Amino acid sequence: MGEFLHILTVLLVAVFLATTLGHALELPGKMRLAQQDYLKVQTIYWPGFTWIGGGAEVLGMLANLVLIFLTPDGVPLILVSGSLGLLIIAHAIYWGAIHPVNKVWVNSLDLKGASGGFFRAGGAASAADWTELRDRWEYAHAARAFLNFGSLAMLVIALAIVES
Repeated sequence: MGEFLHILTVLLVAVFLATTLGHALELPGKMRLAQQDYLKVQTIYWPGFTWIGGGAEVLGMLANLVLIFLTPDGVPLILVSGSLGLLIIAHAIYWGAIHPVNKVWVNSLDLKGASGGFFRAGGAASAADWTELRDRWEYAHAARAFLNFGSLAMLVIALAIVES
């Protein structure tokens, strides 16, 4: 069970990293877009990034938490715990910095069902200049990619230590 959970956790965190890294890699190109083009591009992220990436984010954190309690002998608990800590910080950045801006971006979309409910949660960012919202959204995603990379690295190193 321990090896399966470790591998599952690594895979979930890898999917989460893929979504945030995808956003970070888009940053240089998206920063050159005019307002109309940028806002049009922002609508392509739902539902894939929301449900697949968000699902992997939540499941990765839960799997990591369970892994802490079921950590097999020889696995450095500090690495597994550190991995979870970085995921929690990245999750907090989503809700504190990104989700309020997402609410502004999706304001004109007719989202129904679970998507509509998800984007109704929390407060929206103030109607600042669109470039301020863009910068907040883009740089917060870059920070999350950095944190997620660190989290994945910690898990992989912990697994490598067990295997050696």
